[in-house]
Amino acid sequence: MLATEQRSDKELAIAYANGDKECFTALLYRHKDRIFNYIQSLVKDKALAEDIFQDTFVKVISTLRRGMYNDNGKFIQWVLRIAHNLSIDHFRKNGRMPMLQTDGSFDIFSVLNCSDESIEEQIVRKQIHSDIRHLIKLLPPEQRRVLILRHYGDMSFKEIADITGVSINTALGRMRYALINMRRIAEENAIVLQA
Repeated sequence: MLATEQRSDKELAIAYANGDKECFTALLYRHKDRIFNYIQSLVKDKALAEDIFQDTFVKVISTLRRGMYNDNGKFIQWVLRIAHNLSIDHFRKNGRMPMLQTDGSFDIFSVLNCSDESIEEQIVRKQIHSDIRHLIKLLPPEQRRVLILRHYGDMSFKEIADITGVSINTALGRMRYALINMRRIAEENAIVLQA
């Protein structure tokens, strides 16, 4: 039998599901830094990241114990997806989804940056945030997911491709179409996204 550290994620997960608690410890130590850093990059708060990290592993343990885990050789992607979903759930519950600026010509998200604003400017910015959230909800699910991972999760297209199980080109294409569709929907509904 292989030493714990030489076993694959799948072997460790199966062994843990069959009662070998040491195997879960090995999985945790193998991936904890990557998972925690990923969560922290999403939520930008260490204490909150620690809470979501713990919630992630509670869900992982529960799924493994119930025998509901189907590996397909992608344990880390599965755990990162759980962490991502829990992070997004946190943002939804608290009504805040931070936007990040990207490169390029006019960026639909660049209108969300603010500095010293007057009350009027704050009201306009809040309306723009609301309009953009509404536009995102109208996107097809696969486009919405890539857009959220990229702009709210600050993920690279390689990371997005890994988590969603598509090629980088597909992820890039979905992002491109998401932005095109948001602009089109905004124009059709006379939504102004600039102050």
